[in-house]
Amino acid sequence: MNTRYVAIKVLRAIITLWMVVTFIFIVLRVSGDPIDTLLPDDADAETIAYYMHEWGLDRPLHEQYGLYFMSVFKGDFGVSFIDDRKALEVVVERIPATLQLGFAAFVFGVCVGIPLGIVAALNRNSAIDRAMMTTAVLGYAIPNFFLGILLILVFTLWLQWLPSSGSSTLWHMVMPVVTLGTGGMGSLARFTRSAMLEVLNQSYMRTSRAKGVPRLKRIFRHALPNAAIPVVTCLGFKIGGLISGSLITESIFAWPGVGRLLVTSVGNRDLAVVQALIMLVALTMVIANLLIDITYGWIDPRIRVSSQKQED
Repeated sequence: MNTRYVAIKVLRAIITLWMVVTFIFIVLRVSGDPIDTLLPDDADAETIAYYMHEWGLDRPLHEQYGLYFMSVFKGDFGVSFIDDRKALEVVVERIPATLQLGFAAFVFGVCVGIPLGIVAALNRNSAIDRAMMTTAVLGYAIPNFFLGILLILVFTLWLQWLPSSGSSTLWHMVMPVVTLGTGGMGSLARFTRSAMLEVLNQSYMRTSRAKGVPRLKRIFRHALPNAAIPVVTCLGFKIGGLISGSLITESIFAWPGVGRLLVTSVGNRDLAVVQALIMLVALTMVIANLLIDITYGWIDPRIRVSSQKQED
Protein backbone atom coordinates (compact mmCIF):
# COMPACT_ATOMS: atom_id res chain seq x y z
CA MET A 1 0.00 0.00 0.00
CA ASN A 2 1.40 3.40 -1.05
CA THR A 3 2.27 5.60 1.98
CA ARG A 4 1.30 8.82 0.22
CA TYR A 5 -2.14 7.48 -0.64
CA VAL A 6 -2.80 6.57 3.00
CA ALA A 7 -1.38 9.88 4.30
CA ILE A 8 -3.70 11.92 2.05
CA LYS A 9 -6.72 9.98 3.25
CA VAL A 10 -5.71 10.41 6.91
CA LEU A 11 -5.19 14.17 6.43
CA ARG A 12 -8.65 14.51 4.89
CA ALA A 13 -10.13 12.59 7.82
CA ILE A 14 -8.47 14.95 10.31
CA ILE A 15 -9.77 18.03 8.44
CA THR A 16 -13.25 16.52 8.40
CA LEU A 17 -13.15 15.96 12.16
CA TRP A 18 -12.03 19.57 12.75
CA MET A 19 -14.95 20.81 10.65
CA VAL A 20 -17.33 18.59 12.62
CA VAL A 21 -16.01 19.95 15.94
CA THR A 22 -16.51 23.53 14.74
CA PHE A 23 -19.96 22.87 13.33
CA ILE A 24 -21.18 21.12 16.49
CA PHE A 25 -19.91 23.92 18.72
CA ILE A 26 -21.57 26.70 16.74
CA VAL A 27 -24.91 25.00 16.11
CA LEU A 28 -25.45 23.90 19.71
CA ARG A 29 -24.70 27.34 21.08
CA VAL A 30 -26.73 29.43 18.68
CA SER A 31 -29.75 27.09 19.01
CA GLY A 32 -30.63 28.36 22.49
CA ASP A 33 -29.43 29.01 26.02
CA PRO A 34 -29.12 25.83 28.14
CA ILE A 35 -29.62 27.92 31.27
CA ASP A 36 -33.25 28.46 30.27
CA THR A 37 -33.79 24.70 30.22
CA LEU A 38 -31.72 23.57 33.18
CA LEU A 39 -32.71 26.20 35.75
CA PRO A 40 -36.25 26.89 36.98
CA ASP A 41 -38.09 29.95 35.73
CA ASP A 42 -37.89 31.64 39.12
CA ALA A 43 -34.08 31.31 39.44
CA ASP A 44 -32.52 34.52 40.69
CA ALA A 45 -29.79 36.45 38.88
CA GLU A 46 -27.09 35.31 41.32
CA THR A 47 -27.83 31.65 40.70
CA ILE A 48 -27.88 32.17 36.93
CA ALA A 49 -24.57 34.04 37.07
CA TYR A 50 -23.01 31.27 39.16
CA TYR A 51 -23.90 28.52 36.71
CA MET A 52 -23.01 30.65 33.72
CA HIS A 53 -19.52 31.04 35.18
CA GLU A 54 -19.33 27.42 36.35
CA TRP A 55 -20.09 26.10 32.86
CA GLY A 56 -18.05 28.75 31.05
CA LEU A 57 -21.10 30.17 29.28
CA ASP A 58 -20.28 33.74 30.33
CA ARG A 59 -17.16 33.86 28.16
CA PRO A 60 -17.11 35.27 24.60
CA LEU A 61 -17.96 32.71 21.92
CA HIS A 62 -14.43 32.61 20.48
CA GLU A 63 -12.96 31.92 23.94
CA GLN A 64 -15.48 29.14 24.50
CA TYR A 65 -14.49 27.68 21.13
CA GLY A 66 -10.78 27.86 21.86
CA LEU A 67 -11.15 26.25 25.26
CA TYR A 68 -13.51 23.63 23.88
CA PHE A 69 -11.25 22.76 20.95
CA MET A 70 -8.24 22.32 23.23
CA SER A 71 -10.32 20.23 25.62
CA VAL A 72 -11.56 17.98 22.81
CA PHE A 73 -7.99 17.63 21.54
CA LYS A 74 -7.04 16.40 25.03
CA GLY A 75 -10.06 14.08 25.22
CA ASP A 76 -11.98 16.25 27.69
CA PHE A 77 -15.56 16.95 26.58
CA GLY A 78 -16.57 18.81 29.71
CA VAL A 79 -18.98 17.97 32.51
CA SER A 80 -22.58 16.87 32.17
CA PHE A 81 -24.99 19.59 33.27
CA ILE A 82 -27.42 16.97 34.58
CA ASP A 83 -25.45 14.60 36.84
CA ASP A 84 -22.19 16.56 37.23
CA ARG A 85 -19.97 13.80 35.80
CA LYS A 86 -17.53 13.94 32.93
CA ALA A 87 -19.45 13.82 29.65
CA LEU A 88 -17.10 11.24 28.16
CA GLU A 89 -17.62 9.01 31.18
CA VAL A 90 -21.41 9.24 30.77
CA VAL A 91 -21.10 8.31 27.08
CA VAL A 92 -18.52 5.54 27.45
CA GLU A 93 -20.63 3.58 29.93
CA ARG A 94 -23.39 3.35 27.29
CA ILE A 95 -21.15 2.28 24.39
CA PRO A 96 -20.97 -1.49 25.16
CA ALA A 97 -24.78 -1.86 24.97
CA THR A 98 -24.91 -0.01 21.64
CA LEU A 99 -21.99 -1.97 20.18
CA GLN A 100 -23.60 -5.21 21.29
CA LEU A 101 -26.83 -4.31 19.54
CA GLY A 102 -25.16 -2.74 16.51
CA PHE A 103 -22.74 -5.61 15.93
CA ALA A 104 -25.51 -8.20 16.17
CA ALA A 105 -27.64 -6.18 13.72
CA PHE A 106 -24.65 -5.81 11.37
CA VAL A 107 -24.00 -9.57 11.40
CA PHE A 108 -27.69 -10.20 10.78
CA GLY A 109 -27.69 -7.81 7.81
CA VAL A 110 -24.51 -9.29 6.30
CA CYS A 111 -25.43 -12.95 6.80
CA VAL A 112 -28.88 -12.44 5.27
CA GLY A 113 -28.38 -9.59 2.78
CA ILE A 114 -25.28 -10.69 0.88
CA PRO A 115 -26.47 -14.27 0.23
CA LEU A 116 -29.85 -12.86 -0.86
CA GLY A 117 -28.13 -10.60 -3.38
CA ILE A 118 -25.87 -13.34 -4.72
CA VAL A 119 -28.70 -15.86 -5.15
CA ALA A 120 -30.92 -13.20 -6.76
CA ALA A 121 -28.18 -12.29 -9.26
CA LEU A 122 -27.52 -15.92 -10.15
CA ASN A 123 -31.26 -16.39 -10.78
CA ARG A 124 -31.89 -13.14 -12.63
CA ASN A 125 -35.49 -12.42 -13.68
CA SER A 126 -36.75 -15.62 -12.12
CA ALA A 127 -39.38 -16.06 -9.40
CA ILE A 128 -36.54 -16.47 -6.87
CA ASP A 129 -35.02 -13.17 -7.95
CA ARG A 130 -38.33 -11.31 -7.69
CA ALA A 131 -39.16 -12.81 -4.29
CA MET A 132 -35.77 -11.96 -2.83
CA MET A 133 -35.69 -8.42 -4.21
CA THR A 134 -39.22 -7.81 -2.96
CA THR A 135 -38.04 -8.87 0.50
CA ALA A 136 -34.98 -6.63 0.21
CA VAL A 137 -36.98 -3.59 -0.93
CA LEU A 138 -39.51 -4.04 1.87
CA GLY A 139 -36.73 -4.40 4.42
CA TYR A 140 -35.02 -1.26 3.16
CA ALA A 141 -38.22 0.78 2.86
CA ILE A 142 -39.95 0.01 6.17
CA PRO A 143 -39.00 2.67 8.77
CA ASN A 144 -37.38 1.43 11.97
CA PHE A 145 -40.03 2.93 14.22
CA PHE A 146 -42.85 1.22 12.28
CA LEU A 147 -41.11 -2.17 12.16
CA GLY A 148 -40.20 -1.98 15.85
CA ILE A 149 -43.76 -1.15 16.93
CA LEU A 150 -45.13 -3.87 14.61
CA LEU A 151 -42.80 -6.48 16.13
CA ILE A 152 -43.83 -5.45 19.65
CA LEU A 153 -47.50 -5.67 18.68
CA VAL A 154 -47.13 -9.16 17.20
CA PHE A 155 -44.51 -10.89 19.35
CA THR A 156 -45.12 -9.18 22.70
CA LEU A 157 -48.78 -8.22 22.87
CA TRP A 158 -50.37 -10.92 20.69
CA LEU A 159 -48.09 -13.96 20.92
CA GLN A 160 -46.32 -12.99 24.16
CA TRP A 161 -43.11 -14.65 23.01
CA LEU A 162 -40.55 -11.88 23.42
CA PRO A 163 -39.94 -9.05 25.91
CA SER A 164 -40.45 -5.54 24.54
CA SER A 165 -37.86 -3.62 26.57
CA GLY A 166 -34.61 -4.04 28.46
CA SER A 167 -31.36 -5.86 27.73
CA SER A 168 -30.90 -8.46 30.44
CA THR A 169 -31.18 -11.60 28.28
CA LEU A 170 -30.55 -12.71 24.71
CA TRP A 171 -34.30 -12.78 24.11
CA HIS A 172 -34.35 -9.03 24.71
CA MET A 173 -32.03 -8.63 21.70
CA VAL A 174 -34.14 -10.44 19.12
CA MET A 175 -36.58 -7.68 18.14
CA PRO A 176 -34.09 -4.77 18.38
CA VAL A 177 -31.58 -6.68 16.23
CA VAL A 178 -34.18 -7.51 13.57
CA THR A 179 -35.47 -3.92 13.62
CA LEU A 180 -32.01 -2.37 13.29
CA GLY A 181 -30.60 -4.96 10.88
CA THR A 182 -33.48 -5.23 8.41
CA GLY A 183 -32.69 -1.97 6.62
CA GLY A 184 -29.04 -2.96 6.25
CA MET A 185 -30.06 -6.37 4.99
CA GLY A 186 -32.20 -4.80 2.27
CA SER A 187 -29.56 -2.35 1.05
CA LEU A 188 -26.81 -5.00 1.11
CA ALA A 189 -28.98 -7.40 -0.92
CA ARG A 190 -29.66 -4.75 -3.56
CA PHE A 191 -26.03 -3.60 -3.75
CA THR A 192 -24.76 -7.18 -3.95
CA ARG A 193 -27.21 -8.13 -6.69
CA SER A 194 -26.34 -5.08 -8.82
CA ALA A 195 -22.60 -5.59 -8.38
CA MET A 196 -22.81 -9.29 -9.16
CA LEU A 197 -24.90 -8.71 -12.29
CA GLU A 198 -22.40 -6.17 -13.58
CA VAL A 199 -19.53 -8.60 -13.06
CA LEU A 200 -21.37 -11.62 -14.46
CA ASN A 201 -21.93 -9.75 -17.73
CA GLN A 202 -18.22 -9.03 -18.22
CA SER A 203 -16.33 -10.70 -21.05
CA TYR A 204 -13.82 -12.46 -18.79
CA MET A 205 -16.69 -14.25 -17.03
CA ARG A 206 -17.97 -15.52 -20.35
CA THR A 207 -14.45 -16.56 -21.30
CA SER A 208 -13.95 -18.51 -18.06
CA ARG A 209 -17.25 -20.28 -18.63
CA ALA A 210 -16.24 -21.13 -22.21
CA LYS A 211 -13.00 -22.62 -20.90
CA GLY A 212 -14.99 -24.95 -18.66
CA VAL A 213 -14.14 -23.38 -15.31
CA PRO A 214 -16.54 -24.83 -12.69
CA ARG A 215 -19.40 -22.52 -11.72
CA LEU A 216 -18.53 -22.24 -8.02
CA LYS A 217 -14.94 -21.41 -8.88
CA ARG A 218 -16.11 -18.70 -11.32
CA ILE A 219 -18.34 -17.20 -8.67
CA PHE A 220 -15.97 -17.26 -5.69
CA ARG A 221 -12.65 -16.59 -7.46
CA HIS A 222 -13.71 -14.15 -10.15
CA ALA A 223 -17.19 -12.71 -9.59
CA LEU A 224 -17.22 -12.02 -5.86
CA PRO A 225 -13.80 -10.29 -5.58
CA ASN A 226 -14.62 -7.99 -8.50
CA ALA A 227 -18.07 -7.21 -7.10
CA ALA A 228 -16.62 -6.40 -3.69
CA ILE A 229 -16.08 -2.62 -4.04
CA PRO A 230 -19.74 -1.51 -4.08
CA VAL A 231 -20.48 -4.00 -1.30
CA VAL A 232 -17.53 -2.72 0.75
CA THR A 233 -18.92 0.80 0.39
CA CYS A 234 -22.26 -0.31 1.76
CA LEU A 235 -20.61 -2.29 4.55
CA GLY A 236 -18.50 0.72 5.52
CA PHE A 237 -21.54 2.96 5.87
CA LYS A 238 -23.30 0.30 7.92
CA ILE A 239 -20.32 0.03 10.27
CA GLY A 240 -20.14 3.81 10.55
CA GLY A 241 -23.84 3.97 11.29
CA LEU A 242 -23.84 1.39 14.08
CA ILE A 243 -24.11 4.15 16.68
CA SER A 244 -26.16 6.79 14.87
CA GLY A 245 -28.54 4.24 13.37
CA SER A 246 -29.51 2.84 16.77
CA LEU A 247 -31.14 6.06 18.00
CA ILE A 248 -34.74 5.20 17.10
CA THR A 249 -34.42 1.49 17.81
CA GLU A 250 -32.99 2.03 21.28
CA SER A 251 -35.76 4.50 22.11
CA ILE A 252 -38.48 2.06 21.02
CA PHE A 253 -37.12 -0.91 22.97
CA ALA A 254 -35.71 1.06 25.95
CA TRP A 255 -32.26 -0.26 25.12
CA PRO A 256 -29.69 1.39 27.44
CA GLY A 257 -27.28 2.60 24.76
CA VAL A 258 -25.93 5.86 23.38
CA GLY A 259 -28.88 6.34 21.02
CA ARG A 260 -31.31 6.58 23.90
CA LEU A 261 -28.83 8.74 25.80
CA LEU A 262 -28.67 11.17 22.87
CA VAL A 263 -32.45 11.58 22.83
CA THR A 264 -32.49 12.24 26.59
CA SER A 265 -29.53 14.63 26.46
CA VAL A 266 -30.99 16.67 23.60
CA GLY A 267 -34.27 16.99 25.50
CA ASN A 268 -32.38 18.19 28.60
CA ARG A 269 -30.01 20.41 26.56
CA ASP A 270 -27.05 18.70 28.20
CA LEU A 271 -24.56 20.29 25.80
CA ALA A 272 -21.45 18.49 26.99
CA VAL A 273 -22.98 15.04 26.57
CA VAL A 274 -24.61 15.95 23.23
CA GLN A 275 -21.28 17.22 21.88
CA ALA A 276 -19.47 14.09 23.05
CA LEU A 277 -22.12 11.86 21.46
CA ILE A 278 -22.09 13.69 18.13
CA MET A 279 -18.30 13.61 18.09
CA LEU A 280 -18.44 9.87 18.74
CA VAL A 281 -20.83 9.39 15.81
CA ALA A 282 -18.70 11.61 13.56
CA LEU A 283 -15.51 9.81 14.57
CA THR A 284 -17.12 6.47 13.81
CA MET A 285 -18.24 7.62 10.35
CA VAL A 286 -14.88 9.23 9.51
CA ILE A 287 -12.91 6.14 10.57
CA ALA A 288 -15.29 3.91 8.63
CA ASN A 289 -14.87 6.01 5.48
CA LEU A 290 -11.08 6.09 5.96
CA LEU A 291 -11.02 2.30 6.19
CA ILE A 292 -13.21 2.11 3.07
CA ASP A 293 -10.78 4.29 1.11
CA ILE A 294 -7.81 2.23 2.23
CA THR A 295 -9.65 -1.00 1.46
CA TYR A 296 -10.45 0.34 -2.02
CA GLY A 297 -6.77 0.82 -2.70
CA TRP A 298 -6.00 -2.66 -1.43
CA ILE A 299 -8.76 -4.37 -3.43
CA ASP A 300 -8.22 -2.43 -6.66
CA PRO A 301 -4.79 -0.77 -7.20
CA ARG A 302 -6.27 1.26 -10.08
CA ILE A 303 -8.14 3.40 -7.53
CA ARG A 304 -5.08 4.54 -5.60
CA VAL A 305 -3.15 5.15 -8.84
CA SER A 306 -6.02 7.31 -10.15
CA SER A 307 -6.14 9.17 -6.83
CA GLN A 308 -2.41 9.90 -6.96
CA LYS A 309 -2.69 11.24 -10.52
CA GLN A 310 -5.49 13.60 -9.45
CA GLU A 311 -3.36 14.88 -6.57
CA ASP A 312 -0.43 15.46 -8.92
